Amino acid sequence: MSSQPTSTVSPSSSPPRVRIRDLHPKIHLELGRWPPGKLNSITDVPGVLVHTESIHLPAISSSSQTKTQTGAVNTGLTTILPRREFFNQACYAGLFRFNGSGELTGSHWIEETGLLHSPIILTNSFAVGAAYTGIYEYAIREYSDASTGRVDWFMLPVVGETFDGYLSDISRLVVDPRHVVEGIEKALAGVDENGMAKEAVKEGNTGGGTGMICHFWKGGTGSSSRVVEAGGEEKKKYTVGALVQANYGKPDALRIGGVPVGRILTEENKNKASDDEKKKKEMKELEDEKNRKDGSIIVILATDAPLHPLQLQRLAKRATSGLSRVGGVGHNPSGDIFLAFSTANEIPVQTVTANKRSVDPWKPTAMDVQVLDDQTINALFEAAAHATEEAIYNTLCMAETMVGLDGRVIEALPLDRVREILDKYLVG
Repeated sequence: MSSQPTSTVSPSSSPPRVRIRDLHPKIHLELGRWPPGKLNSITDVPGVLVHTESIHLPAISSSSQTKTQTGAVNTGLTTILPRREFFNQACYAGLFRFNGSGELTGSHWIEETGLLHSPIILTNSFAVGAAYTGIYEYAIREYSDASTGRVDWFMLPVVGETFDGYLSDISRLVVDPRHVVEGIEKALAGVDENGMAKEAVKEGNTGGGTGMICHFWKGGTGSSSRVVEAGGEEKKKYTVGALVQANYGKPDALRIGGVPVGRILTEENKNKASDDEKKKKEMKELEDEKNRKDGSIIVILATDAPLHPLQLQRLAKRATSGLSRVGGVGHNPSGDIFLAFSTANEIPVQTVTANKRSVDPWKPTAMDVQVLDDQTINALFEAAAHATEEAIYNTLCMAETMVGLDGRVIEALPLDRVREILDKYLVG
């Protein structure tokens, strides 16, 4: 299993990929009033850690004995840790389901309690079970009783998925629990002396987004962040970060900064393919597949603003606004699921287990937590929407052309042509 994208067209065969802000000097005028964080990534939120891992395997030809053939694999997983001590110190969290043709395990418990105390793993649709098991394998290793090896605690793993079966032989079930254990370990290792993530999230053909398709162009993983100044004498600043696994959308619906880039490119591609039977066949095959199962998008929003679970539900809803600005509408077969969490309050969990009680569950006990005034959170809503929007743009801009299952080719968004289109239509 390789972390190198062996099925991706080599960088020398296409222009270098850049994030959306590096693509056009005027685009920042369309991305909201709030500035990005230092890394312009979800890892700008203090304590949030991310690791991405890709898995690429070649096809295996059938033999006279097996009579079967396995296809090429282009998949992976993204590991998000809400904080280093996720197991004992929960984050407040909230969910929004824009369209429910997808899975996010652990969601019932989050909706019941407003608590997130698990890593978040994003992967392909057939790897949910392995990722779920992997979280447990890590927790058992780290938090089981030292003398007996047994556990008496409670945790429901959080795993989200999108379908990468057009570019990857999803039936090979190559994601293994050990990939999750390693992902958690590597995320924990990627911090500086202050406990902050050293790097922005890797984008494009990486992690759970390795084999994904967005608006019929190569999709995948993307991230962005916004910084909002708080009120009061302290002049504190809050960060909102978004990470997306983008695998949705019609080609002509794509808009960048309000410009109908998708419609322009779609017409150009149709004209180019008019005398190319092979290209027309490829376009028809992809269109039929996406009509059958129009991908999905998972959005994870993180913030250090002190929001309670209902406020985080509301924050998660604002990802819909960012998605719609790019061209997502939540088609019937699409799994569009958004999770928001706040690192501001540390909520003790594992306080009542089978073998210990640090609190009495029959004696109501108050906790001191901070929450924001509902009347003052408009800027955070805007930040969530625009960070989601830019994270999708970064996905498309950083993803590279991929040759996948059965030789299927999904092209990278043509950045040079997109730049020309934005030159013509963007003002300011």
